[in-house]
Amino acid sequence: MKNSEVSLPKLAITLMIGLVLWFIPSPEGLEPRAWHLFAIFLSTIFGIILKALPMGSICMTGLAVALFTGILKIKGEALTGFSNSTIWLIVIAFFIARGFIKTGLGTRIAYFFIYLLGKKTLGLSYGLALTDLILAPVTPSNTARAGGVIFPIMKSLSHSFGSDPHEPSRKKMGEFLTFSCFQVDMVTSAMFMTAMAANPLIAQFAGEHGVKITWGSWALAALVPGIISLIIIPLVIYKFFKPEITETPNAKEHAKENLQKMGPMTKSEWTMIAVFLFLIVFWIFGGSLGIASTTTAFGGLAILLITGVLTWDDVKSEKGAWDTLIWFGVLVMMASFLNSLGFIPWFSQFVSKEVSGLAWTTAFPILLGVYFYSHYIFASSTAHVTAMASVFMLVGISVGVPPALMAISLGFFSNLFGCLTHYGSGPAPVFFGSGFVDLGDWWKLGFGLSILNIIIWMTVGGIWWKILGLY
Repeated sequence: MKNSEVSLPKLAITLMIGLVLWFIPSPEGLEPRAWHLFAIFLSTIFGIILKALPMGSICMTGLAVALFTGILKIKGEALTGFSNSTIWLIVIAFFIARGFIKTGLGTRIAYFFIYLLGKKTLGLSYGLALTDLILAPVTPSNTARAGGVIFPIMKSLSHSFGSDPHEPSRKKMGEFLTFSCFQVDMVTSAMFMTAMAANPLIAQFAGEHGVKITWGSWALAALVPGIISLIIIPLVIYKFFKPEITETPNAKEHAKENLQKMGPMTKSEWTMIAVFLFLIVFWIFGGSLGIASTTTAFGGLAILLITGVLTWDDVKSEKGAWDTLIWFGVLVMMASFLNSLGFIPWFSQFVSKEVSGLAWTTAFPILLGVYFYSHYIFASSTAHVTAMASVFMLVGISVGVPPALMAISLGFFSNLFGCLTHYGSGPAPVFFGSGFVDLGDWWKLGFGLSILNIIIWMTVGGIWWKILGLY
């Protein structure tokens, strides 16, 4: 029986990459064990990029190879990633996000903002942006947030105004809203440690290089440049892809009708609001009280289970969370051992020689630029972060970039680079697949907004980070 999840040609390429690297003698100054783990790690990353197998399957295969070849031991090494508190933070956030969808609170919030701001098409985009911003702190899957809550409402609004995909009418509204909702999601993903699945990996790498990034410090650093991006980006898209329908008086009525259908706020929705506030408060202030972010997440989940907002069946059926635990656990473990076995420091020294003669103020934007635009070759933000973030972080630090500045910038860029292509992040295929946007326009706008984002985050953000004392 043919397995549609397996691509034998891509799997063969993945295997070939690993074998070629394995049999190349380890470079001078690097022990064979570290080189062989790198071979397994890189072939795993390429398997993810090529989609030879689902991400979890590729990672489990890489883990099995590392165990059977003796590169890693089952006890005290190979399974350490699954006990990582940062990974559990993101897993539990998946469960909490399910509560927003199950109770309908996420949809209610979206219709509420559309009711408030929906007299104009531009107002609709800001209403959906505010919804995304509110859901982002507790929705680590930006695909679930944008694709499960924002996209269906955006598509419904477009159709209600006669804007259909693959037709000239897409320019009435659908094209603009699709662009706006997707690009806004890339910004909200950068604003919170728990807004995109790979963000905690940046915090993990930063900790290995002596930089502590908490949930609160991440959110504070992103606050000013993030808000400015959220204000400016819809305006820029509106200017270059102005919808034919600019006035939408019916949208307010559409939202009102849907809110009436939903009825009054339920007990479960009020509980979700209470848990949301509990999480935000303790994620911000918990550190000063000695309460870890993951501890807070466990507390929020416990409340949802005790009150019946979520059932254990809900937890068991949240495939995204358990899938994340598997692939994230394996990748974090491999990346950690590449560092402890000396590969990351060795490779960083090699790369740093190329920029060693530059002042850190010159090397810093070069490194970030290369990191950002190399995303054109990645179909996964997580794969990109796993493959390159730790190396670039250490190289930047080694040439004199202030460690906190280097780490937090890579964290933000690891989300913002998703704006470039129709395949570079989880939400991209969802929105592009709607058919409202032409491929050429998607790439042109993506490149233009990438420059805008870099300018905002490096200028306004740079000033803000200076005030915060990051450098």
